[in-house]
Amino acid sequence: MLFNSVEFFLFFPVVFLIYWVFLGKKLKAQNAFLLISSYLFYSFWDYRFLSLLLFSTVLDYFSAHKIYNSSQKATKKYWLWLSIILNLGFLGFFKYYNFFIGSFAELLSNFGLKPHIWSLQIILPVGISFYTFHGLSYIIDVYKERIKPEKSFIDYGLFVSFFPLLVAGPIERATHLLPQIKKSRFFNYETAMDGLRQILWGLFKKVVVADNCAKYANIIFNQSDEFSGSTLFFGAIFFTFQIYCDFSGYSDIALGTARILGFDLLKNFSFPYFSRDIAEFWRRWHISLSSWFRDYVYIPMGGSRVSKLKQVRNVFVIFLLSGFWHGANWTFIVWGFLHAIYFLPLLLLQKNRNNLDTLSDVKILPSFRDFLNILLTFGLVTFAWIFFRAENLSHAFNYISGIFSSSLFTFPEYFPKKVFLVIFILMVIEWFGRNSNHGLEKFGLNWPKPFRIAFYYVLLFMIFYFSGEDQQFIYFQF
Repeated sequence: MLFNSVEFFLFFPVVFLIYWVFLGKKLKAQNAFLLISSYLFYSFWDYRFLSLLLFSTVLDYFSAHKIYNSSQKATKKYWLWLSIILNLGFLGFFKYYNFFIGSFAELLSNFGLKPHIWSLQIILPVGISFYTFHGLSYIIDVYKERIKPEKSFIDYGLFVSFFPLLVAGPIERATHLLPQIKKSRFFNYETAMDGLRQILWGLFKKVVVADNCAKYANIIFNQSDEFSGSTLFFGAIFFTFQIYCDFSGYSDIALGTARILGFDLLKNFSFPYFSRDIAEFWRRWHISLSSWFRDYVYIPMGGSRVSKLKQVRNVFVIFLLSGFWHGANWTFIVWGFLHAIYFLPLLLLQKNRNNLDTLSDVKILPSFRDFLNILLTFGLVTFAWIFFRAENLSHAFNYISGIFSSSLFTFPEYFPKKVFLVIFILMVIEWFGRNSNHGLEKFGLNWPKPFRIAFYYVLLFMIFYFSGEDQQFIYFQF
């Protein structure tokens, strides 16, 4: 079930009505209903994988209690590692089996061997990377005695499976979401209206910007050997905005939906394309994943409290893991490696925390220096996205060599004015909303009500005008 589908716009009003009207003062019934709704939502993708989600939930629920109730450290470690190994084992099998098998076969073929490797046609369960990381953070936090295990299986199951975040995040923490699940919730009109505005903005980013960019990005990347360098250059730009608006659009819809239901999910994006260096970019991009790796991998490895050499090691580990998390392809590994290279000078020169503000003191335009830094960071990020989008490394290198050719200075074969127009609208609204939680949180609120309502209707009209065949969100494949 897609957020931008007819099915969801039938599903959610029914959930809203039952949840608030009929179960509004019954917390346990609300949680049980949301859990059932979440399983129904997930079953729309493939009901067969619901058993895998249930297994992971049951495993972590009981492992946490075994860890907490045991007085022996060895027993605690046994249940911790049992949970980690089984969770990562399932994730590795479904996501990486063919990658490792194929890479091993290719390695042997370089030595003249022709092995008969048993590959499988494995379907990747949607959302497995996200709900696996939900469970891992919970079990580690229980082991570290940061939290106590949740007694209610329904409440824990809802933490893992809450439908707005189930298939593409954000990656929630038990310390943040479980207390909200345990606490009585009351409908708040202002919060719900802001949730609707966030959903509207998420749909605009997905349907109007991302899907239009995808149309041209797909053509250009899929037939890259047929186009000029200038067209390939714009193809990379189109994908840069496609992946941002696709993923952050999903996050906006997820957060807006959750707010209507009385939940405050972790912010996942904070206007990353206004970043002035790579460190700032990663504080703003896929925040729930980068903070997960920081808290559960980077800091336990010593973080920045170790020698420079080990700091460099830790940075490469984090970025390579981030690339590997995204998929079983060497292109993702190179994408992560590039970002580690980008980050290294900031680390060595101790400038990785220089830009912690949000240019909030700027009224209209950034300074010339900030503008150049934003442009440079955007260029580095766009270059890395080529590897992320390419089918394989050969495709990526050929694409890059095609850009840096004499045809770079010719007029591109594709120059869709409407795409540039919607990108311009996106950037203007997000620039003026850069100190907010989402683009429409404060944008236009001081306008006269008729103008503000008319503006929302214009966005809604654009969403319906550009909508067509439902386009799956990119991050569902991760």
